[in-house]
Amino acid sequence: MKQVLQSLKDGRVELLEVPSPASKDGHLLIRTAASLISAGTERMLLDFGRANLLAKASRQPEKVQQVLDRMKTDGVLTTLEAVAAKLDQPLVPGYCNVGTVLEAGANVQGFAPGDRVVSNGSHAEVVSVPVNLCAKIPDQVSNDSAAFTVLGAIALQGLRLAKPTLGETVAVIGLGLIGLLTVQLLLAQGCRVLALDPDRQRRDMAKSFGAQTVDLSHGADPVAAAMTYSRGHGVDAVIIAASTDSSEPVAQAAQMCRKRGRIVLVGVTGLELKRGDLYEKEITFQVSCSYGPGRYDPDYEEKGRDYPIGFVRWTEQRNFEAVLDMIAAQKLDVAPLISHRFPIEEVNKAYELLSGSTPSLGILLEYHGEETASGRAALDRTVHLTASAPRRNGDIVLGFIGAGHHAERKLAPAFKAAGAKLRSVASRGGLGSARLARKHGFADATTDVKRVLGDPEIDAVVIATRHDTHAPLVIEALSAGKHVFVEKPLCITEEDLEAIDSAYRSQTAPRGLMVGFNRRFAPHMRKIKSLLTSVDEPKSFVLTVNAGAIPQTHWSQDRDVGGGRLIGEACHFIDLLRYLAGAPITNFSRTMLSSAANDTASLQLTFADGSIGTVHYFANGNRRFPKERLEVFCGGRVLQLDNFRRLRGFGWEGFNRLSLWRQDKGHRDCAAAFLEAVRTGREMPIPYDEIHEVARVSLELGRA
Repeated sequence: MKQVLQSLKDGRVELLEVPSPASKDGHLLIRTAASLISAGTERMLLDFGRANLLAKASRQPEKVQQVLDRMKTDGVLTTLEAVAAKLDQPLVPGYCNVGTVLEAGANVQGFAPGDRVVSNGSHAEVVSVPVNLCAKIPDQVSNDSAAFTVLGAIALQGLRLAKPTLGETVAVIGLGLIGLLTVQLLLAQGCRVLALDPDRQRRDMAKSFGAQTVDLSHGADPVAAAMTYSRGHGVDAVIIAASTDSSEPVAQAAQMCRKRGRIVLVGVTGLELKRGDLYEKEITFQVSCSYGPGRYDPDYEEKGRDYPIGFVRWTEQRNFEAVLDMIAAQKLDVAPLISHRFPIEEVNKAYELLSGSTPSLGILLEYHGEETASGRAALDRTVHLTASAPRRNGDIVLGFIGAGHHAERKLAPAFKAAGAKLRSVASRGGLGSARLARKHGFADATTDVKRVLGDPEIDAVVIATRHDTHAPLVIEALSAGKHVFVEKPLCITEEDLEAIDSAYRSQTAPRGLMVGFNRRFAPHMRKIKSLLTSVDEPKSFVLTVNAGAIPQTHWSQDRDVGGGRLIGEACHFIDLLRYLAGAPITNFSRTMLSSAANDTASLQLTFADGSIGTVHYFANGNRRFPKERLEVFCGGRVLQLDNFRRLRGFGWEGFNRLSLWRQDKGHRDCAAAFLEAVRTGREMPIPYDEIHEVARVSLELGRA
């Protein structure tokens, strides 16, 4: 299928062939009929992408400071590589989609194949969208009109926050698509509407709907006009739908309001507020958040947990439905807002129009996907990119499951550099697998995991998906006769660990299983390990991890999805101390910071040889401090490693310092060691018993 992407690096718009997304629990799979370009948002992103690096930096000074701070902790080369990788991530534009349901995932109610729906899906021929971000289209509403639903919901949410009542006077600053929709909704509410914009055509359209207009292009005084229109009282409310860096719209809104008036910012403006403008009139100022209650709440959007209507009357989905009802009742006329149409194949022309000087308003993209005899779009879940090269003696053919940032930036380059033959990569969405495949030379990109696991040419699979999927994929891959390299953690529940252990030990044709504990293979760690072999006495380890805070809403913090950070991330460091001690863990405990989330703790480990270790996993530090520091005390000597850049020895005969030009956390050596074990049939570089031991300890510490 075709998917529109925009480069963050240079703003270039590309129509890419990607696999159709897979069906997903709680989601609808939708064949797109039309999608609407959101002129304000998408023009802003286009301009940002086309700006040079200096201009990008000037717009995001806080990001520049983060880059400078990271250079101090991680080094210049590592930081520049991270910046380049970030700019290489494409934007997926579009959030006003209309189409027909192809498949309804498990636990979806109220929708069925064949239903026409609106959603916040992107500009793509097929989209997978959470059910709470979809709404059925009434029969009397055309696809073209329905394409304005999501923008209408943004306008409607602004109204709900402004709380207009019958007969009130409301000013609307900015008459783009959202501003013009806002004007109509206010008029339907029985309000008197003053519409302000410099563009004559947009003012004329607002006037045709029934609003009084003010020309902002020739020095007209908007405050004086508002006072006149409001009979000298000042307007009751102002909704700002403009997009500008200037703070002037907010200042003017405050000046034109009556005492205790309301201002709602729906668009994007500068926010250099003058206290006096707001203070003297006790003005209420609020920023509207997108489509309404539920936006950015993963429980509502991703997990489909609706808010009870008795407590939250208007969610984003119910706002969609309200807008569709208004269109069906002909109280919201969106036909005049359509200025241009393009077939999806000419999407570049659409974006050139958007960024050019030719006037435009609502730009529709039209899709004409072929249908099968049953009326369903033919879903191609696999895209063939290159012909597979002939297999040579010693080649290890790899399949990837998961195509996220870590897979793209670390794992695929590591395995490619180690000589693996990259065959297929699978991701649920399709876009990730297509990008990863093109960037690193995989032959196929797919959304069909079974295709990867069932391919007889593939010797081993790399699993780099979300944590809750690791265990079932490991078991399925072992059952398919594949060697398995799975990113940490191995699993997130004790039940999953038992199931993996049973699957591993019951193999009739044994295959290797390895977890991506790459730090073991870092040059500095190999050096530390070699130095410690000469010390025949217990060691003391102190490993401090400045993990940094992440929101509690992030998937890794979700116990059911990510397992929590101690299970999902701290397992790395438990494994590292297990490797350096070279002895089983015999006792362990943790001390939590009581005032923090479950991601700031000290983990205490005791080893069979008498060694002790402490992992300080802290999320309450500062990013200017290095992320990782290891200190080893033994036999009157000390080793200190700072952030995988500088290793210093104190009291070690013949060793003083080991420094590298750039950070090396062992990803390439880890991949090479795994491939060598597969190639030779030897034991995996991390013995299975150690993998199981670290998983068990991590689970108990994470659940304690």
